[in-house]
Amino acid sequence: MMNPSFWRNKKVFITGHTGFKGSWLCLWLAAMGAKVTGYALAPPQQPNLYELCNIDAMIQSVTGDIRDSARLSKVLLAAEPDIVIHMAAQALVKPSYETPAYTFEVNVMGTVNLLDAVKLAVESGAGIKAVVNVTTDKVYENKEWAWGYRESDRLGGYDPYSNSKACSELVTASYRNSFFHSKDEKVHGVGIATARAGNVIGGGDFAQNRLVPDMVRAFMDGSAVSIRNPHAIRPWQHVLEPLSGYLLLAEKLYTNGSEYAEGWNFGPRDEDARPVGLVVEQLGAKWGGVVVQTDTGKHPHEAHELKLDCSKAERRLGWKPRWSLDQALDKVVEWTLAYQGNEDVRQVCLKQWHEYAGKTS
Repeated sequence: MMNPSFWRNKKVFITGHTGFKGSWLCLWLAAMGAKVTGYALAPPQQPNLYELCNIDAMIQSVTGDIRDSARLSKVLLAAEPDIVIHMAAQALVKPSYETPAYTFEVNVMGTVNLLDAVKLAVESGAGIKAVVNVTTDKVYENKEWAWGYRESDRLGGYDPYSNSKACSELVTASYRNSFFHSKDEKVHGVGIATARAGNVIGGGDFAQNRLVPDMVRAFMDGSAVSIRNPHAIRPWQHVLEPLSGYLLLAEKLYTNGSEYAEGWNFGPRDEDARPVGLVVEQLGAKWGGVVVQTDTGKHPHEAHELKLDCSKAERRLGWKPRWSLDQALDKVVEWTLAYQGNEDVRQVCLKQWHEYAGKTS
């Protein structure tokens, strides 16, 4: 696992820090003593985890669009980061069909802008040593096979979201080969990698058109849960799982970038790649019952079966998932009940982080 003391006083620049995963990451880094600068649009919906946890009080936050290359470059240079984690994205499949151009602008040109800002900063003498570009499990050309995709498998992407993230992978590889090649590491000193996670769940996700947040909303207002593809299989994992992988990868890049500057999977155990319908059933039972209805309307294409092979991360990084799907769902329910009870959800998040990390205080 990662070393918490490594992060004390490290300067970390995060794009997309106001989103669900970004908010959890900011909490974790701040708790370890890192100095975080975030660059993102305002939180994507109301309510949102970022504001509920008052994360503005813990980090330096800059409101900005990843498509604004000049502003992004200026803010990154001023932050003088040691480590950059790129999470800004249009992160949903269904909206990508509705706004494909925007999805490609954010996910592809946003990556270009970020890596170009890193390049310009390094050329001006900045001490950036590690860059992690967070993509998705959907970057692979989906063969609908029963085993997990490995990092060496072919990239693809049927829908605009998946394809744009595969393009982001290619952009990263191009910048790494052209400007931050491992053979020149003594000159530039930077390690750049990509990280591919599964279907992330956890407390504080209020996104639309995402299974668990849709279920939580149905629980809270007493409505029925509508699901599109009950037999679709996804690699479910608690949000802390991939975040621990991103942070461990960033540590490795910082200390020995040339060895780890490539693509990495951070998914759940094989047995936690489960059908949507089963997840609905499990989460509904934990909540105390739920009415489920299948949406039989016409929907855009989505992959049926998707798994990740994470043996590379386990073998070379020493990373492996800690929580089962059942535990992850328990944490969702715990967080949601605390939110309903007007408890301090920042403290709930930190409590769950301590439990995940095996800390006692």
